[in-house]
Amino acid sequence: MVPTIVFLERESVDTAFSRPDTPHQWVDYPDTLPADIVPRLRDAQVAIINKLRIDDATLAQLPALRMIALAATGSDNVDLEACRARGVVVSNVRGYAVTSVPEHVIGLMLALSRNIVAYQQAVQAGRWPQARHFCFLDYPVRDLRGATLALVGQGSLGEGVARLAEAFGMRVLWSERPGATEVRPGRVAFDDILRRADVLSLHCPLTDDTRGMIDRAALQAMKSTALLINTARGALVDEAALADALRSGEIAGAAIDVLSQEPPPADHPLLATDIPHLILTPHVAWASAEAMQEMAVQVVANVAAFLTGTPINRLA
Repeated sequence: MVPTIVFLERESVDTAFSRPDTPHQWVDYPDTLPADIVPRLRDAQVAIINKLRIDDATLAQLPALRMIALAATGSDNVDLEACRARGVVVSNVRGYAVTSVPEHVIGLMLALSRNIVAYQQAVQAGRWPQARHFCFLDYPVRDLRGATLALVGQGSLGEGVARLAEAFGMRVLWSERPGATEVRPGRVAFDDILRRADVLSLHCPLTDDTRGMIDRAALQAMKSTALLINTARGALVDEAALADALRSGEIAGAAIDVLSQEPPPADHPLLATDIPHLILTPHVAWASAEAMQEMAVQVVANVAAFLTGTPINRLA
């Protein structure tokens, strides 16, 4: 029997995908609603997904499914325990965005610290022709050099950000896990990190322990001059609390690439138009052309390895 491979979110990755060398049938869907997951995968042996959620109830209706290939590194949208129990292999892609995400993070830091968005908007509004001098200094500009960058998550993305930050002359601190009873060598207790950071950047997975880790108390513990960067998972941050903290000036600014619901509802707390010093990008930190091509290569390699009986990059 020729295996069927179904890509449920083809338009979520803007690059070409090759095909496994072994015989197969490949079906692409540009996007898929949750209600269409089971009908579209009913006869599939391999599912390729990005952010769609596959839980035990879904798996129970898909007895033919033998593999889930993630076009992503994060796996919080898949019930891995249920996959293990049902013998469904889950493989992810790794390291494909080790350049794209760190560069995006540094870009966000620069945009916030130098108030680039505010100055661009002021110029577009006609402020420069009205200026009395050759420039106007309506918004403060701060250098990254000498600032303390605190990183939560010491994987390849956090390490990439650290290398770039050190090239700018920033001091890098690594945070211990929130709530940890012991501080590992080379780490700083999470509560201390909050107080010391000039820039706090999140690069950890979303788990029960990290969900909502940047809550009202955490934001209140940060410096009023501090910046928050989140390119990891939206639910790491209490988004309503962040909106309030920016309005009240509890922190100086935030740049967010991920939200707890994507795409967000129109009334999402961080989409309000009255929030100062906030930059939102639509989950594109990973999405350089080079990173997307590397992702595609790894997805196909994972599927091909599974079809030959030697699965790689396994999570389940």
